[in-house]
Amino acid sequence: MNYIFLFRTWERNYMKGKVIILMGSKSDVEFSREIAKYLDILGVEYEFRIASAHKTPEKVLEILKEYEGEKIIYITVAGRSNALSAFVDANTLKPVIACPPYSEKFSGADIFSSLRVPSGIGSLVIIEPEGAAIAAAKILALEDPALAKKIRNYQVSKKMEIDEEDKKIRKTEKGASKKNDG
Repeated sequence: MNYIFLFRTWERNYMKGKVIILMGSKSDVEFSREIAKYLDILGVEYEFRIASAHKTPEKVLEILKEYEGEKIIYITVAGRSNALSAFVDANTLKPVIACPPYSEKFSGADIFSSLRVPSGIGSLVIIEPEGAAIAAAKILALEDPALAKKIRNYQVSKKMEIDEEDKKIRKTEKGASKKNDG
């Protein structure tokens, strides 16, 4: 019996994926914690790492090599000039989601470094931490039915929030409308 084949089959079918939140510097930690909050809600495992495409490109490559054999998705978080997302994407076959923090300092213009990337780069750009977490979870859910169910439940809860808000506004606005009519 080929135990390696059996292990690989088991690993492919049952190994849970995880997200590597790769930050360009420690100033990205608070923003990354927002992403992690939603990954926690969805039950997705994650790790924080810090390496800069500009200052420590060798470290970025070491990190990519470290996770090469694992089922992972990178969420890259880098402010200012976001070379990190394109650099990571150019050096891995894993999905890369760029989630750059918004900066008032540059009136949002720094987002262009995440959007305008060289040819051959396929990183996704999602500005909101919740959206980045959901996108990563959905990719992992392609091979994880239990995670897919958690995502569906999360979506249903968001719909229920809207329904509740609609009910509340209808009550208060109906009352306001009667006052204005009288």
